[in-house]
Amino acid sequence: MSYNNEVFRAWLGCIQRRLEEERAMLDRLDAEIGDGDHGSNLSRGFRKVAELPVGAEEPPASLFKAVAMALISTVGGASGPLYGTLFLETGKAMGSSKEFSGQELGRCLQSGVSGVQRLGKASAGDKTMLDALIPAVDALAASGDASAAARAGEQGREATIPLQARKGRASYLGVRSIGHVDPGAASAALILSCLAQQGS
Repeated sequence: MSYNNEVFRAWLGCIQRRLEEERAMLDRLDAEIGDGDHGSNLSRGFRKVAELPVGAEEPPASLFKAVAMALISTVGGASGPLYGTLFLETGKAMGSSKEFSGQELGRCLQSGVSGVQRLGKASAGDKTMLDALIPAVDALAASGDASAAARAGEQGREATIPLQARKGRASYLGVRSIGHVDPGAASAALILSCLAQQGS
């Protein structure tokens, strides 16, 4: 499958719809170990993304930069800067190309994930969005298969349950953070599942 602006706009539309559907679930997960507003914040951000006037003739890098700015300016807490950085750094890696294979997109997203790691100073195993993003994006870069990436993201989300949080507000809970799905990993898995739906 090839990925271009048309596919990316469909991907972003799917993310917006799924976040509206899963907003209460994400807020509940966040309430267990955080502020309780992760789903509401992301829903607000991606509603803003849906209003972006980026034309189909522009390179995807322009779309990703606009998405990043919308998320950074509208999503509260740490999620806005982190997801904004994911899209911003991915867009930078895209350059001027207008179409990407799955593997090429995976490599661009790996640049985005590296940006998230630098900003959050977090790694795999810290019970964050990275526990879903890293295996999913690595799977996409290796195979070009978005469905395999989505499955890796879902497995990464579930793998956060036995972890003790080492970053963010959840880390204040210490061992009491064990036994819960990380809401950031849950939203990251949702975003990757929408990418897989574009090719089905």
